[in-house]
Amino acid sequence: MRILVTGAAGFLGSHLSRYLLAKGHSVVGLDNFITGNPDNILDLFKNGKFEFIKYDVTNYLNVPGKLDAVMHFASPASPIDYLKYPIPTLKVGALGTHKALGLAKDKKAIFMIASTSEVYGDPLINPQHEGYWGNVNPVGPRGVYDEAKRFAEALTMAYRRYHHMQVRIVRIFNTYGPNMRLKDGRAVPNFMVQALKNKPITIYGDGTQTRSLCYVSDLIDGIYRLLKSGINEPVNIGNPRELTLLELAGMVKTAAGSRSRIVFRPLPEDDPKVRRPDISRAMKTLKWRPKVSLEDGLRKTVAYFRTRV
Repeated sequence: MRILVTGAAGFLGSHLSRYLLAKGHSVVGLDNFITGNPDNILDLFKNGKFEFIKYDVTNYLNVPGKLDAVMHFASPASPIDYLKYPIPTLKVGALGTHKALGLAKDKKAIFMIASTSEVYGDPLINPQHEGYWGNVNPVGPRGVYDEAKRFAEALTMAYRRYHHMQVRIVRIFNTYGPNMRLKDGRAVPNFMVQALKNKPITIYGDGTQTRSLCYVSDLIDGIYRLLKSGINEPVNIGNPRELTLLELAGMVKTAAGSRSRIVFRPLPEDDPKVRRPDISRAMKTLKWRPKVSLEDGLRKTVAYFRTRV
């Protein structure tokens, strides 16, 4: 296949592009580098099946030649990013999705939107299944990301119903691994940078809020299986192993061999208290489940961060 990946220089986009190339597909990467890092894809330019376009997907989008799939992964994806870039976050979820869907329609290609567990907001049920409609504050500081993704899902399903397109909606839960930025703002990179520098590890709130962390190779495998499937409804992809942020900080300290102490700061507004995917649909329809243990994944990620800190 020849596949367009928007956000190709980002954390997930770079892993996805590399995986698709390894599978023998041709990849057209697109990124405007607002939050993407060119270093993440430098090695891909040696591959004759990789093309790159520096471009903002919220503008009119045209890619010459055939496309078999359009995978829309462009978006700020960290709290510090969408607080710094609230309007670009909304635009890439709304206008960017519209442009990418239009291109997929024109090329008669499969369209995939990278959605998020944030569509569930601060959930009132745990774990979260695809039929749960969520508990989102639309006017809070995180609303720009949550609602952008919720709109992107609604627009994708509208194209599915009206234009009879093949679409894929992957709801991505907390993911970690190499190629995350040092100043990403999410728990794993924050904890790792602080631990490797033996500085205090900062936990926001009392540390009892939970996350469920999926290693990036597992996530990409699930995404690829979804792309190749015939499933047009949303599918959760994540690791259902749930732990508190306090437990995660302790595991990062151990993996990094750190002497850091843990300090506590006030919890940000609308920060979700729990996060755990129900992956029944993925297990049944995609025959997918995560394989990399949290301990192994953290060791691999620490090794990467050691080269960057």
